[in-house]
Amino acid sequence: MKFSKQIIINLTAAFWVVVVLFGAVSCEKERTEKIAAVKDRKTLPGLHATKVTTVISDSGITRYRIYTDQWDVFDKAKESYWEFPKGLHFERFDENLAIDANFTSKYGRYYEGRRLWEFRGKVKAINVLGEMFESERLFWDQAQELIYSDTLVKITQLTRVVSGYGFQSNQSMTKYSFRATLKGIIVLPPEEGNTMTSVPGNAARP
Repeated sequence: MKFSKQIIINLTAAFWVVVVLFGAVSCEKERTEKIAAVKDRKTLPGLHATKVTTVISDSGITRYRIYTDQWDVFDKAKESYWEFPKGLHFERFDENLAIDANFTSKYGRYYEGRRLWEFRGKVKAINVLGEMFESERLFWDQAQELIYSDTLVKITQLTRVVSGYGFQSNQSMTKYSFRATLKGIIVLPPEEGNTMTSVPGNAARP
């Protein structure tokens, strides 16, 4: 009888050891999976913010202002970048803190290492002269102080609308050129009538 009790006690103890070990293994596996997921920081933003309005300084001087509904910073990616998946409104200031250019797009991204901005989706930019630039994609290379596009760009000027490919401009978008232009449309002032005439366009601004 004592021998049977001993067997029962040993079996019970063995059962609980198995349960404890199994539970420990399961918990460890779950913890390892969670740690692995956390370690994969390349695909996770280190900073996530919504409804953001902020200014950015360069050499101690306020240069840019950003409005966005979502701002994610992927600081652990192979090439660190900021992402604005819900659109972006961006303003650039000159030395006198006057806005000399602004950009609006459905999507934005900034590559920190290269200091390169990419605006995508219904991109609109307006310079200090009131000229409006429209495209599906526009790049701004701060390091080279250059704005350019590899897609069609339409410019609404004071007296005409011109379109072309191979757009390139200075940072304030006041001096620009096309590699190849389409037709420009001359818009006559109201006092001269409402006629619009299509002519070969050359949108280069010296």
